[in-house]
Amino acid sequence: MQFELSKEYIDRVEQLIEDKKDQSLKDILYDLHPADIAELLDALSEDDGKYLYLLLEGDLASDVLVEIPEDDRKRFLEEMPAEVIARQYIEYMDTDDAADVLGELSDEKQEEIISFINDEEHADEITELLSYDEDTAGGIMAAELVAVDEKWSVQTCLKEIGRQAEDIDEIYYVYVINNERKLKGILSLKKLIQYPTSTLISNIYFKDVISIHIDASREEVARQMEKYDLVALPVVDSEGHLKGRITIDDVVDIIREEAEKDYQMASGIVGDVELSDSIFSVTRARLPWLFIGLLGGILGAIVISGNEKALEKIPNMVFFIPLIGAMAGNVGVQSSSIVVQSLASGASNLQSIWMKLLKEFSVALIAAFSLASLLLIFNLFFNIGNSGQQLAYTVSFSLFIVVIFASLFGTFIPLFLNKLKIDPALATGPFITTLNDIMGLLVYMLIGKFLF
Repeated sequence: MQFELSKEYIDRVEQLIEDKKDQSLKDILYDLHPADIAELLDALSEDDGKYLYLLLEGDLASDVLVEIPEDDRKRFLEEMPAEVIARQYIEYMDTDDAADVLGELSDEKQEEIISFINDEEHADEITELLSYDEDTAGGIMAAELVAVDEKWSVQTCLKEIGRQAEDIDEIYYVYVINNERKLKGILSLKKLIQYPTSTLISNIYFKDVISIHIDASREEVARQMEKYDLVALPVVDSEGHLKGRITIDDVVDIIREEAEKDYQMASGIVGDVELSDSIFSVTRARLPWLFIGLLGGILGAIVISGNEKALEKIPNMVFFIPLIGAMAGNVGVQSSSIVVQSLASGASNLQSIWMKLLKEFSVALIAAFSLASLLLIFNLFFNIGNSGQQLAYTVSFSLFIVVIFASLFGTFIPLFLNKLKIDPALATGPFITTLNDIMGLLVYMLIGKFLF
């Protein structure tokens, strides 16, 4: 049954908290999914949310902690003793979730918490995951997986799977390794039950396995899993040793986070911010690009003021300044968005890039001719502000040049940023819009001077 967080539901929970009806609250909580509990906690006041969360225990408490927004979780954990965090939460988590949670805390707090974990193997695995960059395959993988030796029989393999599965929520693949723990292939559960128990694993496993290097980027992980329709991807080091696995739920989170980041960049927001963040955090994320927009406006004013005499001679040119600026910005954003999308999908070979540039230039020519022709016809028929035929031709020719220039500019900038290892999504925001506005004005003024 789908959970619905209504005002009546929240009021009921708040009343139970006020009356200290702990058992009734537990009955409610233990019927909910961890994500739904996290949503409920977020809807309550900070004190009520903390009171409700502290009623949880074991696996459910750790699962809910992973679902709580990062800032709220960090604030909550910083107030808790390291021993409590280790014994009540971290010990119940998968290694990747534990590493994500601890990665938000200071190094000193991390070490203190890990020192209180009873399971030394679990603690070592978390420590290893924390050593990897969070934006790499090693930083998002989980150490929990089912691995069997290629020399085992099906019977031995089944027993070992039963033992290893105690610590794993979902078994997508059984990984086959040798005595050095190098990845040899994968084995399906279907094959295990089809063959006699005496059959050797080396005779039935699938050798052509797709894996990813531990230092590969998160984006590469997502591309590989999307390309090959995988629900889990093994992670190996440079020598082929099996280090962990990345599951589809982790990739969904990556795709969502990358989409949010790109959307914010395209909107002129630096950094990862949410509506619940502090006023200072949101302001700090938004101001840099607003300053760039302000600078662009100032430069645009300088361009116009530098052509004051031309505007005095042809004052009707002013009527079309907003049109030229708007079209330059819109065309540039369209072009850059297509290129950024192409780069995000992994198209980086030279032939592919040049084909896209040629295609974009062809599109720009058609768009420029169509828009300029339409504007010319409109101006000749309606004669805005008695602008005359000469200005009509000037504006249309300017628009033709501006559209082509903005299109090419919007194509080259993301490619250039990508070459410099800078996120090309920056090119789809105020950066490209501001530059194209200024260049559009310059082109318009120069053509106006030349034709009049």
